[in-house]
Amino acid sequence: MTLSTSIAPCLWFDDQLEEAARFYTGIFPNSSIGHLARYHEAGYGEPGRVMAGEFTLDGVTFRGINGGPDHFGFTEAVSFSISCRDQSEVDYYWDALSDGGEESVCGWLKDRYGLSWQVVPTRLYELVSDPDPARAEAATRAMLGMRRIVISEVEAAADAVRG
Repeated sequence: MTLSTSIAPCLWFDDQLEEAARFYTGIFPNSSIGHLARYHEAGYGEPGRVMAGEFTLDGVTFRGINGGPDHFGFTEAVSFSISCRDQSEVDYYWDALSDGGEESVCGWLKDRYGLSWQVVPTRLYELVSDPDPARAEAATRAMLGMRRIVISEVEAAADAVRG
């Protein structure tokens, strides 16, 4: 059997879908806003306001709806992870996404819309899974004390156990 299914995250916004789509597509490369469906006289919302739509962030399609307030909010139970090749990418995404949002720990943040992101350098994965358990533990301890991940500090912590 051949299926022609596609899976995409669908995000519930109070009434900021279009604003959020513009914000996100302004941050990520290879991004665009697809269709935006607007309310009409037959809908529940104010005619002309965005009801639902799609946008693409670096090749990944997202769907969104303006479902209204007091229904559902974003939680850290769902987050989007950005694998960064170096510190400059970590800094770029961290600064852009945390602007107007809230920094958390271990590379996590909430953006201005309450959506959770993990901004993670690929080097971190290597360090916290180092074959030497002492190095991996030192790297993990360093990471646990950070908000934004600073690769050089995690590397220094892992290197310090070499003696």
